[in-house]
Amino acid sequence: MKIAALRELEPDERRVALTPDAVLRLTGAGDTVVVERGIGARAGMPDDAYAEAGAELASGDALPGDADVVVRVRPPSVEGIGRLPRGIVHMSLLDPYRSPERLRAMADAGVTAISLEMVPRSTRAQKLDVLSSQASLAGYAAIITAAASLPKIFPMMMTPAGTIPAARVFVIGAGVAGLQAIATARRLGARVEAFDTRPVVAEEVRSLGAKFLEIDLGGETGQTEQGYAKELTEEQLARQRKGMAEAIARSDVVVTTAQLFGRPAPQIVSRDMVSAMRPGSVVIDMATATGGNVEGSAHGETVDIDGVKVVGPLNLPADVVVDASEMFASNVTAFVEEFRDEETGAFTLDFDDDILARSAVTHDGTVIHPDLKERA
Repeated sequence: MKIAALRELEPDERRVALTPDAVLRLTGAGDTVVVERGIGARAGMPDDAYAEAGAELASGDALPGDADVVVRVRPPSVEGIGRLPRGIVHMSLLDPYRSPERLRAMADAGVTAISLEMVPRSTRAQKLDVLSSQASLAGYAAIITAAASLPKIFPMMMTPAGTIPAARVFVIGAGVAGLQAIATARRLGARVEAFDTRPVVAEEVRSLGAKFLEIDLGGETGQTEQGYAKELTEEQLARQRKGMAEAIARSDVVVTTAQLFGRPAPQIVSRDMVSAMRPGSVVIDMATATGGNVEGSAHGETVDIDGVKVVGPLNLPADVVVDASEMFASNVTAFVEEFRDEETGAFTLDFDDDILARSAVTHDGTVIHPDLKERA
């Protein structure tokens, strides 16, 4: 098949959908790969590296041309959708629940759109799971950001001048990002507590050397079939806030990771809870792109609340752009390989396949995903 990879347009997006190593893997299997000139410039991957891996270089106005598949990290613009040839397979993050107009435009353009966020969390699909790979890096980067912002060190240190106590870190949400944040904070020597509405993850938290905060939320909690936390009632959220208040007050760093797939993030930390922290403390709200977990946080900004820094990171995976790009490209390449016809080499559209049935959102002029039809 012929695969085109395009540059990202957003100023904060430095990741690439295909790296030179991924190109080498695809061309080695007989695919033709065309990349837009300068695609990897912000990731430290020059055009020469792509050419050496076997990619053809083209200007943006020549792409995607006659490609069978086009890949990118972030969603295309409306103008970009207009340049896509009918019948092409488009693969990227799409944010389909919050972008119905984009979904409708891709359907009208006759594009087969694959939303990488929608890849099921199953054993077979692990190698295609972009969300998990990027969330893991985001959890690491969140702690590094916190450590750089905190006016004290993370580890306990014994010095001739006395003993410096370890920093206290509280992580809210023990999904992929939260677990990596816990592990990174522990490696840096912090004392770590964590909370999650899913009791099933308590053992994972403890296995990383952190304390799991027990809060009786009452009623039903747990996780969906996809492994996401279930949405709490207002009463349960109130219980959660009350139970977390003391842990937040005694922490030097708080990291919030709570997000609900396809819905706004729950606000679980009030301004009063932040104000109760010591001046100089740091809060990293990883959910600001979908509304935020912390009252008063802002996406892409650092807000001061009574001397506490509340950071709303713009794009944490892009802070470790080389590894983020390598992992993203590996997921995308695995997706292509999973649906490559062994005889013809073409991308096969088998909508009876569980992975494609859940991740393909438009095809042949219509929105085909059952959860999205009414939203477009």
